[in-house]
Amino acid sequence: MVGLKLRDPPNWGKADTGRRILLEVAMVATGSLQRTNGMDGSTMGAIFRTVAWQVGSLVASVESGSVQLPDLQRPFVWPTAKVRDLFDSMYRGYPVGELMFWDVPAKGEARAIGGAAAVGAAHQIVDGQQRLTSLFAAIKGRPVRDENYRSKEITISFNPFTEKFEVRSPAIAKSASWVEDISTCFTSPLAAHRQFVRRYRTSGLDLADEQDDALADIFVRLHALQTYTFDVVHIQNEVDKRTVADIFVRINSEGVSLKAYDYILTWLSVFWPEGREAIEAFARNSRISPERASEIVGHRVDWTAKNPYINVETGHLVRALVAIGQDRAKLTDAYAALQAKNRVTGVVDSARQESELKLLIDALPTVTNPLHWTEFIRSLQVAGFRSRKGITSTTNIVASYVIFLLGRTRFGVELPQLRVLIARWIFMSQLTSRYTGSGESQLQKDLDRLAELKEAGAAGFKRFVDETIATHLTPDFWTYQMPQWLISSSSALSPQYQCYLAALNVAGADMFMLKMPVSEWMNPGLPAVKGLEGHHLFPRKYQENVLGTTDIKRINQVANFAPTDWDTNIRISDRPPAEYWPELVAERGGDPSWLAQQRYWHALPDQWESLTYDEFLTARRKLIAEVTRDAFEKLGAGTSAAASSLPLSVETAEDEWSLVELVSAGLLQPGHALDPVDPASVIDAVVTEDGTILIDGVHEFDTLDEATHYLGVTNVSGFEYWALEVGEELVPLVELAQSVRRAA
Repeated sequence: MVGLKLRDPPNWGKADTGRRILLEVAMVATGSLQRTNGMDGSTMGAIFRTVAWQVGSLVASVESGSVQLPDLQRPFVWPTAKVRDLFDSMYRGYPVGELMFWDVPAKGEARAIGGAAAVGAAHQIVDGQQRLTSLFAAIKGRPVRDENYRSKEITISFNPFTEKFEVRSPAIAKSASWVEDISTCFTSPLAAHRQFVRRYRTSGLDLADEQDDALADIFVRLHALQTYTFDVVHIQNEVDKRTVADIFVRINSEGVSLKAYDYILTWLSVFWPEGREAIEAFARNSRISPERASEIVGHRVDWTAKNPYINVETGHLVRALVAIGQDRAKLTDAYAALQAKNRVTGVVDSARQESELKLLIDALPTVTNPLHWTEFIRSLQVAGFRSRKGITSTTNIVASYVIFLLGRTRFGVELPQLRVLIARWIFMSQLTSRYTGSGESQLQKDLDRLAELKEAGAAGFKRFVDETIATHLTPDFWTYQMPQWLISSSSALSPQYQCYLAALNVAGADMFMLKMPVSEWMNPGLPAVKGLEGHHLFPRKYQENVLGTTDIKRINQVANFAPTDWDTNIRISDRPPAEYWPELVAERGGDPSWLAQQRYWHALPDQWESLTYDEFLTARRKLIAEVTRDAFEKLGAGTSAAASSLPLSVETAEDEWSLVELVSAGLLQPGHALDPVDPASVIDAVVTEDGTILIDGVHEFDTLDEATHYLGVTNVSGFEYWALEVGEELVPLVELAQSVRRAA
């Protein structure tokens, strides 16, 4: 039956895609092309049946826990504007698609939407999670967990005069013409109507009796949305789990680009739900403290994977899991192995399937071991990195964690030596962008090479690390390649510049013309004090007003930045180096040896203040490479000044504006175009009428961070990443907000 496709009946629309796919899978699974009696699949052993559910019953069942969300699916990711559109369509009587349930008791492996208490699930959601979560959250006024496992309110407002729905905003909340939260209308439409009319009249607005009567009817109509009917396809409890998993994957592939780890997570959710739950718990807890994790799960949690460097995703753990368990880096190969299906006959080898799953079961304790994770994080500290801002590739972190685990568990490398080896590996991998681009292929080569050395013990592992590093970090790399890679205008996204900053930590360097360690400037455990920043050595205004340079990419070259504090920044102001440098030397450079160290640490060429801008950049890039090389050699000698530990669970104090705040303050308005602060990145992003960000006209996001993470950038916040297009200029949102603060 390979390649089977069914012709859709003439009256089937887009909403019936799930049912069509279900029939396809059922026919393939049973090897049958039998005719069905109508739409209930009755001649196929009752594989599915269709039942009409009213919204009120759906929401009540979610609240009681009889309808639960299995760990087949991802957290709630719809933008709130899409929730608004769902209610608007229902109110107008439009079709909004069907749902699909699996009629199998949860047996502890499902999760209630919105934290509702479970009473023993009779139905698990296979398709329609986003719609059902939207209904529950908006009607009951309950928060849900977003993709970052944070509590998220979904508040939809309603204007009974225009019968229009909108996402709640501060302006709507103040208006007497709007019902701020429609959840109040589903409790009692009469009470909601009275409260609305009382508030409207109290605000000084006039309301005739006939208008009042019409409004009462509208509130009743809004309340009646609870009688809106969904067709729910029920997969019967006799259906084989393998078929259910196949149905889920096919349905969620329709119009959505699933990643390979999504398929593996789906498989684990059906065949090993305990493993999937452990993966999700580890990922969720990498963002929160043990105390917060205890609140979420309802029992004591003594340790979480929270750290200053990475919010662990379930996909990250899947990659590490298959690498350790199956010795595979390509997730598509790992998924095919789990399916254990003969490519020619389509027959499943059950014994092989079980053995492949057993490999993952055995590997999970290694991957999620708290000691392993904690010591790996210490390797990042030894390498000089202080926070996620220094990490330009999460793939590098995951791949390096795999190398760490292999060194510890298969090669028996002692922790003191392993920390240094992995610190050097992480540093080298970021510096050379080892896992950028074809990361899976490179990791597979590393796994294959280590497999050849498995009998060589700790000495063999050390040889592998040393030989790999020596192959890539040659004298020519430091002399020619790294200076070339430093020709970049994005300090936050430049792997090489971030390695230079890490090198300053390894070297124990002070900030530019300030006796304060650079490591303190980067410490994520300290409050974000105004005055710690990177500053142009050739100031922007000086270049624009005196040198006539208007190209932001030239002005913001990474070789033009140095870490300093706010006071030094003020002293520099917009003056040329030839003016402010002698003053700083006279005021702060009384110790000749410290001044010499300053010139070395901050890669300042001889007579740099008198060089042209291009001469300065060229000379400084070479010196930055030399400082980075010297620090890397310190790592190899075990003399890193960055080896002192930071707290592994820290809260980063942020002084940032959210997208909502920027829109509310009028700094961003509908139609405004946004671009990355790095002009080299071309992204089509616009602020919508709903106060969201729309990328490429398709992908909509509620927050700056979500839009940034979609683009694969995780080491800086969305507030720092985006800039507003003003004519031909780019104004970073940070500067936009600072201008308002200064004016205030």
